[in-house]
Amino acid sequence: MYSHNEKQLEFFLPFGGQLSPDNRWVKLAGIIPWAEFETKYCKTLKGAGDGPPAKSVRVALGALIIKERLGTSDRETVEQIRENPYLQYFLGFKEYSGKAPFHPTSLVNFRKRLSRDILTEINDAIALKDKAEKQKSKQRDDDSDIDGLPPVNKGKLLLDATCTPADITFPTDLKLLNKAREKSEEIIDILHAPYIGIQKKPRTYRRQARKNFLAVAKSKRLSKGKRRKTIRKQLGYMARNLKTITQLSKEKDALFALDRRQYKNLLVINEVYRQQQWMYEHHENKISDRIVSISQPHVRPIKRGKAGASTEFGAKISVSLVDGYCFLDRLDWDNYNESGDLISQVYSYKKRFGFYPSSVHADKIYRNRANRKFCKKHNIRLSGTPPGRPPNPSSAKYSQ
Repeated sequence: MYSHNEKQLEFFLPFGGQLSPDNRWVKLAGIIPWAEFETKYCKTLKGAGDGPPAKSVRVALGALIIKERLGTSDRETVEQIRENPYLQYFLGFKEYSGKAPFHPTSLVNFRKRLSRDILTEINDAIALKDKAEKQKSKQRDDDSDIDGLPPVNKGKLLLDATCTPADITFPTDLKLLNKAREKSEEIIDILHAPYIGIQKKPRTYRRQARKNFLAVAKSKRLSKGKRRKTIRKQLGYMARNLKTITQLSKEKDALFALDRRQYKNLLVINEVYRQQQWMYEHHENKISDRIVSISQPHVRPIKRGKAGASTEFGAKISVSLVDGYCFLDRLDWDNYNESGDLISQVYSYKKRFGFYPSSVHADKIYRNRANRKFCKKHNIRLSGTPPGRPPNPSSAKYSQ
C-alpha cells in the first residue's frame, strides 16, 4: 500500500505564525519536481499491500537530502526533522508534529529504494528545472531557427574527476588480517554452538593471536622484518580457522546457522586470505581487486598521486559543471582514466541543452589526441596549451 503526496497548499503551525518563503528549505521544496518520480519509486516497493502505507517519494528523498545537507547520522536526522517545522514542510507534511515521522532505520530502506540511476535523474531534473526558470527572465539569442541553420555552440563545460572517500578506517594488511581473523572466530562460535557438550570446541588461539597483533600495532617503529613476521603468524591463524570452518560446514545444513551478513563475511574473509597469502608469497604490495574493508568489500584503493594523500579509498566519479550546476556522469569503484569520459560528457551536455558547448575546460589529462580531434570536429575550444613544443614568445601567434 502506498500513499501519494497531495499538492501542498499550506502548512499549519499550532503555535501560530507562518513559514518564511525565503527559507532555504521552502525554496528547495519548490524546485524539486516530486511528482515526476512517484511512478519509479512505487516500482521499488515490495509486498502484497498489507500493513501501514509506505512513505512517499517526497519523504524518502527529502530525508536523504536533509541528511546529506546537514551531515548528520540517521538518528540525528530524524531528530532534526521532529524539531524543525521547515524540514517537515520540506517533506510534504501539512502541519507541524512533535512526533518522529519515521524510525531512523527507515533511512536504510530509503537508500536501497532510491538507486543510483534514479538519483542521477532526480539531480538532472532539479538542475535543469532551476536553470530553465532562471533563463526565463533573461533575453537569449537563439539562432537555431534562423534560415534553418543548425544550433550554435553555447556555454562552458567544466570537467573533472575526484574520489569520494568511504567511511572506513585506513586499511593496513595487519589490521585487515586481524579483522578477518576475528570474523572467522565469530563464525566458528556459531557453527559449533549446536555441538556444545557433545564434542570439544576446535582451538582458535584467539588470545595469542590478539596479543601478537597488539604487540605490533602499539609499537612506534615497526621494521619491515617484524611486520612480515607478524603477517605470517596472522595468516597461519587464518588458515587454521578457515580449515575449521570447512570441517564444521560439512554437516548437513550447517551454514544455515549463519545469517546473511555472516555468510557474506565468510566469503569476504576467504578472499582476503587468498589475496594476503599471494602478496606475502610473492613479496608484493598490490593485487587486482584488492579488498580493503571487510564490511565494504566493494571499496577499492584509488591511486591519485596527490601530495596530501597519494591513495584514497572510495568511489571515483566524473562530474561536469555547467553554470554552477553539477551533473554526475560516471561513478565507479574501480580506478579508471577519466580522459575517456570527455566525449560522452560532451554528448550528455548536448542531450540536456540541445547544443554543444562553446568551450570545454579540463585538466591536462583530458587533452589527448582523440579528445582534441573530437573537439575540433565539433568546433569546441578545449582549454589548455596544445601538445608539442611551446611556441616562440616573440612570434605573432603567441602574442595573439
